[in-house]
Amino acid sequence: MTSSSTGTPAVRQDPPEKLSRFHLRITALTFGANFSDGYALGSIGIALTLIGSGMHVDALWSGLIASSVLIGIFVGSITCGWLGDLFGRRLIYMLDFVLIVVASAAQFFVHEPVSLFVLRLLIGFGVGADYALGPTLVAEFVPARFRGGLLASLTVAWTVGYTAAYFIGTWISTIPSDLGWRFLLASGAIPAIVVLILRVGTPESPRWLITKGRIEEARAIVAKYLPGQLDVDAVAATHSTARPGRYRDLFTGRNLRRTVFGTVFYNAQVIPYFAIYTFLPVILLSLGMDADGFASGLLLNVFLLLGGVAGLWAVAKIGRRPLVIWTFGIMAVALAAVALGSHAPVWVVLPPFLIFTFVMSGSSNLDQVYPPELFPTNVRAAGVGLLNGVSRIGSAIGTFLLPITLAGWGISATLLALAAVLVVGMVVSILLAPETAHVSLDDEGVA
Repeated sequence: MTSSSTGTPAVRQDPPEKLSRFHLRITALTFGANFSDGYALGSIGIALTLIGSGMHVDALWSGLIASSVLIGIFVGSITCGWLGDLFGRRLIYMLDFVLIVVASAAQFFVHEPVSLFVLRLLIGFGVGADYALGPTLVAEFVPARFRGGLLASLTVAWTVGYTAAYFIGTWISTIPSDLGWRFLLASGAIPAIVVLILRVGTPESPRWLITKGRIEEARAIVAKYLPGQLDVDAVAATHSTARPGRYRDLFTGRNLRRTVFGTVFYNAQVIPYFAIYTFLPVILLSLGMDADGFASGLLLNVFLLLGGVAGLWAVAKIGRRPLVIWTFGIMAVALAAVALGSHAPVWVVLPPFLIFTFVMSGSSNLDQVYPPELFPTNVRAAGVGLLNGVSRIGSAIGTFLLPITLAGWGISATLLALAAVLVVGMVVSILLAPETAHVSLDDEGVA
């Protein structure tokens, strides 16, 4: 237990440690935002190569459109994470996918870059809202023993969405028509509609209800969905002396240390990931893989999937702290090797690129695991939203700057700069990363 108003969790297991069909269902329903985000990022890189001159997409608009979803995620995560702590998780968890469906479908009809930019901002806002609320719901429903693995699986959904967009976009690129890229972007509405329908009837988080004093509602939800798996009275006793959470609590006491760590860790993970894989065809061309571009891209996407699956095992078996430190180090070395060998033959450059891809995909599972474990219940959605939002601003900046740095610095200097970001992530993780595996979300004092 802890006693400070911004306390840190102590180790305690949520009795009993059982994985139910409902736990799997709530996790599966949360796959939607991650898949949609990956699909949006994967599809726009290909679509920008297919959009005809009639759209007048120059280098500036290319960077803005590529980073627009990330900017939207920033606003959606921070705004809706805060709202989720105030008004509950469930309502926003439903409405955000209404926005994603409408904005995704509307991309089919755009005729100038401003409209496409605005629509992708709206998609990002919806995805950002879900990034704040989805992992929070999963963390608050699932026992500690299974929390890491199920949260990590959300990132695998991102990878599946990204690779699906890559392969569908590659197929569509063979269609000699202006309709190809329109179908590619608008197709993101299809899985979003499915997710929206399946989410009907999702219950509110009983832990959030308890923090609001709505004990009987929490009991009813536990009795229906989590019978015998959550002791409402024990959780209520933990929260009985806690005051309501305030956004500024994220920047005081122990929460400040965790906010700083989470912000740096998340940015250091996603800036290289999004910058490189949003413009993967351009990167491959800059590395001299134009002749083998499809084969190399195919192999890299396979390693993305394999790394994501391997990361599920790593999150379950290895502590959060050692995993984040070691993967940052391996990725930095591998990416530096790609940068220094950028003018070497493909067989020299591709192996370290594959290592970087595999480890990056696996370690990125922590992006969904760490944030909800860092913060107490009364500011958890706000904390998760803040980290997701700030990370996407960093990603947007990196994505926007990558074409510019490639043109001005060249491929080697650009990749070395991204490797330096990974080194910063490793150093900060050594200094600040907590171990949160198997920590109970209720032993937190403030919640």
